[in-house]
Amino acid sequence: MTVNFLSVLFCYLLIFQSMLYYLTRRGPSILRPAISQSLLRPKYSERMFSAVPQAVTNHQPNVSYRSLALSPSEDSPDIRQKYRPFILDDEPTEDWVNNLDLATAADMAEHNLQVTNERLRVLVLYGSLRKRSYSRLVAFEASRILFRLGCDVRVFDPEGLPMKNEIDIAHPKVQELRELSVWSDGHVWVSPEQHGNLTAVFKNQIDWIPLTTGSVRPTQGRTLAIAQVCGGSQSFNAVNSLRILGRWMRMFAIPNQSSIPKAYTHFPDEGQPGDQRLMPSGNRDRLVDCMEEFVKYTILMRPHIGLFGDRFSEREERKGKEARINVTTAI
Repeated sequence: MTVNFLSVLFCYLLIFQSMLYYLTRRGPSILRPAISQSLLRPKYSERMFSAVPQAVTNHQPNVSYRSLALSPSEDSPDIRQKYRPFILDDEPTEDWVNNLDLATAADMAEHNLQVTNERLRVLVLYGSLRKRSYSRLVAFEASRILFRLGCDVRVFDPEGLPMKNEIDIAHPKVQELRELSVWSDGHVWVSPEQHGNLTAVFKNQIDWIPLTTGSVRPTQGRTLAIAQVCGGSQSFNAVNSLRILGRWMRMFAIPNQSSIPKAYTHFPDEGQPGDQRLMPSGNRDRLVDCMEEFVKYTILMRPHIGLFGDRFSEREERKGKEARINVTTAI
């Protein structure tokens, strides 16, 4: 009896599945959207989409130019001069960054800015001191995308940062780097690949950022986007190391990543017009994907940075310290 019942139930399930397939694939087109929404989509809680404005699903797909960038009148002149070397003098409308269709991320960023009245704070690090550093050029291009999406972008210049040691903790460049990391909501890391891994210039910057400074955690809970430039054929050694490094610093690296092979071929020759701008390619598109994804993740995760720092082991350690202090005080 049980076997017959299960057989009949199985047959009905097959029939129901076949009807769904027919209605969604071969049924009248006017019915497909309603069917797919009512029967095939899981019923997610509305809270999951609270950070995404309704306008995101209604944007015009052909939007070519829209900027949320800080204007000179809104920006601090000192910060603009020191930390935003990526800003172009003339900001031409025909600039490729200005012509990107970033409507979804822009809608999210604009909504987030209206709700919080705070821009996403992004620290950008690169890993070369060469005069024509391709990791710096790519970092600047990434910064322009983020800046257009309304981020407060600050690029740290590693020139003058001492090699990691126990003496130079009070060095101005060390303190500057640490303060920028504490200030940030997320990081963007761009390193060259040298001898199959990231460079000493880049690693030295991370080595100077401690996991904790008292109760302050300069990197914990922050989002991270990673990219590398290659002198030869495409490789992923550096981005893999950056991802491991980010996890060790208790950051949340976005799933996407960018690796640009033969980086010198993706820019016009030095001295030519636009020699510091990426030329059109699939690799350039991937960099845009990463920055767009980074903004979305940071908007969603920024409100919860404090939550990610709440650990059982650290709470227990704190209780132990408080207990010892109380015992000492009682004595």
